[in-house]
Amino acid sequence: MKFIRRPDLDPQTRIHIVMLAWLHQGLYGKMTEIANAYRISRTFLYQLLVMATLQLETLFSDDKLLFQKDHRHVESLLFLLRLEGNCSLLSIASILKALEYHPNSVGYLSQFFHNAGQTLPSTLVLPSKKLVFYLSDEIFALHTPILVTIDARSTTILHIELASDRSADTWRAHFEALADHQFFSLGMASDRGLGLVAGYQAACDMALWVADYFHEFRDLFEVLHQLERKAYAAIGQEDDAAHKFARAKSEANLAKRLHQYDTAHHACEQAMALYDHLAMLLHLLREALQLCSPHGRLRTVENVRAELTLLFDMLAALDCAAITHTLKPLRTALDDIVVPFAQAEAIHAELRAVVPHDALDFLVLAWHHDHLVYQSGSKPKRYHQKERDFWLACAEGLLGNEFDPLKALVFDKLDTIVRASSLVEMVNSLIRPYLNSCKGQITQETLNLIMFYHNHRRYKSGKRQGKAPIELLTGEPLEASWWELLRQQINAEPGVTDPRTLPTRPPFQLVTNNEWGTDQQTIASGQAIIAPTDASGRDRRHKDAQAA
Repeated sequence: MKFIRRPDLDPQTRIHIVMLAWLHQGLYGKMTEIANAYRISRTFLYQLLVMATLQLETLFSDDKLLFQKDHRHVESLLFLLRLEGNCSLLSIASILKALEYHPNSVGYLSQFFHNAGQTLPSTLVLPSKKLVFYLSDEIFALHTPILVTIDARSTTILHIELASDRSADTWRAHFEALADHQFFSLGMASDRGLGLVAGYQAACDMALWVADYFHEFRDLFEVLHQLERKAYAAIGQEDDAAHKFARAKSEANLAKRLHQYDTAHHACEQAMALYDHLAMLLHLLREALQLCSPHGRLRTVENVRAELTLLFDMLAALDCAAITHTLKPLRTALDDIVVPFAQAEAIHAELRAVVPHDALDFLVLAWHHDHLVYQSGSKPKRYHQKERDFWLACAEGLLGNEFDPLKALVFDKLDTIVRASSLVEMVNSLIRPYLNSCKGQITQETLNLIMFYHNHRRYKSGKRQGKAPIELLTGEPLEASWWELLRQQINAEPGVTDPRTLPTRPPFQLVTNNEWGTDQQTIASGQAIIAPTDASGRDRRHKDAQAA
């Protein structure tokens, strides 16, 4: 037996079939009689009745289904719930059901988002060559790595993929895919992942690599937290010893308790002193890693190297084994740590040829404080804002009419210096809620949707407020909101159908074969019929019918 199509029914005949079935509902044997007369199956006949009932209820109801009124609105609603609201498929299905939108099954939603994600690329496509500075990292979905690369200045996701592993070969293919899409690397900032660094150096052997400061110094600051906890514990022990001494009565007990208090007090003083010394040295370390000195000069490689070497020696002099152990890799990585200051030296020499020296120092200081405005709390933020405005006013007094173009030039040049890959962690934090909502079972299609959403949504705060990452990358404003652009993107692809038809299938009809010699009645165009493949099959069904 096989299914065949019979494109020989006109709409009027189908209407007539439904009308007869509707009029004879509940009458014994009538459905079988209608099915035999039109050579269709009773299953298909009941399907027609259900479909007709649904259409009539919708037609004569005041509360029509929104999918049938404006499917574009519901597409936008689905994308907003999934991407902007981080809703799981179960939550979206519950919301649609509560609002009486149909279809609202989890299976439909899964297929809808899968089809939408299939139309989107995993690597950003631009019409022309683009020079970018990479920030790369990986995030894990259960035990499967997701490789992410973004542009350092615009935070645009350039490439995101669900990989089989994070080896050097996989990362090399990741960066080569970016090169195939006309992205050329000025450098990359990342942690010291072995596969990541080796893969990048294999794909872009002449480009710059910058060690991420957060990962480089994280262990050292973790030692500070450990010493803080030990200091508080020592304070508690000293306080407890003081209370015990106060409760002592006999002379022997007083001497014993006094000795215990002296021991606790000495240990407390040592713990607090060690914490204070480390905190002070780490504060100086932060200052030494700033690109700008307090006098408005960009720091040089030699000066930074000398300061860091001195600070490392002072840290090693502290009586703490954990600090000594943490310093060993930092001394080895000193050449990588000072790489951004080599960039700063080159940029400073370039700017001094264009901008007057005094005005340049003022503009560098203004840029320094403007950079810190977005990294500080409310009270320090106000301080940095005042300092920025003050040094800008000083520079404007010296430059006059040339202030605006030279300020833009200095700020633009200094913004190209990359010292950390922390912005890619922001993208990882964007992906994490989707991993939680799907319990780690994420697909490449979902990652494509997340990439499109991030690249085309506008920032709500910060120095990029009101701009989408793709706008910052290309310099061209978006013509619509991200959900409208996503709708246009997926509906422009030839393989995507109207979302109202995604979960439906053409109903099947079980009809008798034309070879039986009876005059065939027309059936619905595009419906399937079952026909025997040989004579034995016809005889077997004929015997089964007689037995029934």
